[in-house]
Amino acid sequence: MAKLSVTLAQMHIYLGDPKRNYYTMEKMTTEAANRGSHLVVFPELWSTGYALPQAKEFAHVLNAGLFAQVSGLAKQNKISITGSMLEKRGIEVANSASFFAPNGRMMGIYRKIHLFKLMDEDKYLQPGSSPLSMDLPWGKTALAICYDLRFPELFRRYALDDVTMVIIPAEWPLERIEHWRTLLIARAIENQCYMIGVNTVGQIGETVFGGHSMIVDPWGKIVVEAGETEQLITAEIELDLIDDVRKRIPVFEDRRPETYESIDLPF
Repeated sequence: MAKLSVTLAQMHIYLGDPKRNYYTMEKMTTEAANRGSHLVVFPELWSTGYALPQAKEFAHVLNAGLFAQVSGLAKQNKISITGSMLEKRGIEVANSASFFAPNGRMMGIYRKIHLFKLMDEDKYLQPGSSPLSMDLPWGKTALAICYDLRFPELFRRYALDDVTMVIIPAEWPLERIEHWRTLLIARAIENQCYMIGVNTVGQIGETVFGGHSMIVDPWGKIVVEAGETEQLITAEIELDLIDDVRKRIPVFEDRRPETYESIDLPF
């Protein structure tokens, strides 16, 4: 597969209203499939938004509830689907991005490692403890969620695992949207891989979210970028570009990890 068609589903999420949000998600998935996309990506916590005080009420166990519905939707539309939802894990809840193949099979699940204290995630959610990369038809693909973008160590770990793209569902506020744009481009350049970031839009609770979902190629070029309204955008990405960029500037051959990987923080 030399080219991959990806649809970015930039949603306005209705706080604590999973039925309404699922209806939007279902329509967007159908449209993405009609466009011939191989993959559709949804934002972070697309089914509920940051209704974290009700996290235990809205969370579902794997293979049941919304997870089962999304699996069925992927199979029905013959399209891969990812985005994050609240996952019930015993008495705990995680912010989890599951990846469903076109046959409905869950290929992997990533639980958000870095919890964002400014949105009270640490009060209601259990942090994840491991990265996730998956062998997919178009190459190794990894997942991260929103605040993870500020931690370059995670993305370098993925790059050293020969990941070709990282998918990042997010709820990133408008007031810091330039951080979002800059960090997506930086992670693509420094790790020479595709970055696929999907944000939400509109006011949810007291926060206005900034959109600007985008795909950035391994050279740091923006392939496609959404605005600040709810929309569905589709683009094809050139998978052969990854090897080309890595050959032109062989960053990974020139690393000297023995000089900096055990540096202690000065604070």
